[in-house]
Formats: sequence, C-alpha cells, structure tokens
Amino acid sequence: MKPNKILKDLILEVVNDQLSSGEPPETRATYHRLVKDGIEEQEAKRLIACVLASELFDVMKSQRPYDHDRYAKALNRLPELPWE
Repeated sequence: MKPNKILKDLILEVVNDQLSSGEPPETRATYHRLVKDGIEEQEAKRLIACVLASELFDVMKSQRPYDHDRYAKALNRLPELPWE
C-alpha cells in the first residue's frame, strides 16, 4: 500500500511547525540530536513524523487524549521507531 501523500505532507508540516515554534521542546531537541548523530535533516524529520503519526494513530484507536509523555519518550528512542 502506498502512503497517502496528502497525509504525509500534513504530518511533515506539523513536524516543521513544531521545530519552528519549539513546542514541544522535545521535537527540536530530538531533531538536533539526530542530525548531530549523522542522520540527514530530511531523514530526521521523517523519523519524527513517524513518531507523530504513531501517536496520532494511538489517540484515534484508543479514544484517549494525546499523551505528551508517551510522545516525548518515543522521540527519545529515535532512531528506533515506535513499532520496532
């Protein structure tokens, strides 16, 4: 199955917004850590987008509110993806 380009672009837009605004701060810190560790900028954003997409899926599936701590912990585990 091909990923939905519109959804992918929207999630990457949210990642870019998080990086620009500094909210949540863990997104920017994770981005800088990944780039410092040698991951290319676009790949770092893609990895963060994977975590964001996973969190969005969990929120919709479980019908529970966004969990900032869970999101921050998943960012801290990158480049390991949430489903690995």
